[in-house]
Amino acid sequence: MDMLGTEEAVAQAVAEAKGPLVVRGGGTRTVGRPVVGEVLDVSGLSGVTLYEPGALTLVAQAGTPVAEIEATLAAENQRLAFEPYDLAGLLGTSGASTIGGVIATNASGPRRIMAGAARDFALGVRFVDGVGKVVKNGGRVMKNVTGYDLVKLMSGSWGTLGVLTEVSLKVLPSVEAEVTLVIEGLDAEQAVKAMSRALGSPFEVSGAAWVQGQVWLRIEGFEGSVAYRAGQLKQLLAGFGDSAEVDADWTTVRDAVPLHGAEAVWRISVKPSDGPAVIAALPEDAHALMDWGGGLVWAGMSGGDVAATHAQVQAMVAGMGGHATLIKGPEAVRAAVPVFQPEAPGVAALTASLRQRFDPNGILNPGLMAA
Repeated sequence: MDMLGTEEAVAQAVAEAKGPLVVRGGGTRTVGRPVVGEVLDVSGLSGVTLYEPGALTLVAQAGTPVAEIEATLAAENQRLAFEPYDLAGLLGTSGASTIGGVIATNASGPRRIMAGAARDFALGVRFVDGVGKVVKNGGRVMKNVTGYDLVKLMSGSWGTLGVLTEVSLKVLPSVEAEVTLVIEGLDAEQAVKAMSRALGSPFEVSGAAWVQGQVWLRIEGFEGSVAYRAGQLKQLLAGFGDSAEVDADWTTVRDAVPLHGAEAVWRISVKPSDGPAVIAALPEDAHALMDWGGGLVWAGMSGGDVAATHAQVQAMVAGMGGHATLIKGPEAVRAAVPVFQPEAPGVAALTASLRQRFDPNGILNPGLMAA
C-alpha cells in the first residue's frame, strides 16, 4: 500500500481492507510477534499543526518525526519532558522515530521517575478504528475531559485498537543547567541502595541509572540550585564512594546503547528492590543495565536459548508483579513465544473485549501483542 498522507485516506484504507493490516510509521518499533499483512504506511501524516509555546501545547500529525518536534520545541527553549526512547539503534532500523509511535507504545525514558510517562503528557488523540471510523478524544488543554479517557487507552496499545493520526501534547520548558553524579564500582544491589537514597532525598533527582558498574544520578534546574543540590547529594551518598560530576549522555541509558550488539534484548519492569534479583537470575553471559532507580531493567544476550530464557524471565517477573517484553530477538522466537507479558485472565478478557469493540474484524496488527 502506498504511503498515506491524510486522515481521510487512512480511514478509507482501513474501511476497505480485506485482510490484516500492519500499521507502520517510521518503522523503528518493530516489536512483538511478526504480523503478516498489508503494510499501512502512515508516515505521510507529518507536520506540526499547532504550537503555542505560551500555553505549553503542541499538536502534530502522528507520522511527524520526533526529531522534528524536538527541534521545534528547542527553538522556544522547550522539550518533551518524558524523554521518549528510540529503538532504531537497538533494532538496527533506518527509519525515523515518530510521535505516533511514541504515544502508541507509551515510550518513556529516564525522566519518567520525576516527570511521568508519555501518556501523562498526551492531551488528546485522533485515530481511525478498525472499521474506518475517525475518533477524537481529549483536547488541547489539560482541563479538557470528555467522556472516556481514550487517550490513555491508546497509549501503549501498539496500534491494535486504532491507527493514530494526530496527537496533542503538553510540553515543558527546558532547564538552565544539568549535571550527573557518577559513583564507580557498585554492584546491582549496592546501586539500588544508592539510587533509592538519592530518589528519597529532597534534591529532585531526574534520572537514576546503573550502567556498566556506574551509578548515574541526574540533577536539573536553575544553575545555582543544581550546584547546591549536587553538593548535598554528594554528602548524602558519601558512604557509597566518591561522586564525580560529569556531563553524561543520557541517551546511553534511554536507548540501552550498551546492548545494541546483543542478539536478544528484554525490557523488564519490576519494583526497584527486585531489579538486582532479576539481574542475578539472568544467564552468566547476559548483560544488563538499570533505569528508574532499579525499576526498569534492560537485559541482553547473544547465543544461548533465547526462548527458554524468555520463558524463565517472564515467569520470574510475573511472581514479582512485573512484566517483561522481548524487545529484540530472532523472528522465529518472536513468532513462537508471548513477546509481551501474558495478562492475568481477567485483564485478558477485558483486553479482548476492547479489541472487539475497536477492531471487530481483527485487522489492526493482529496477534502482535497476543495470539
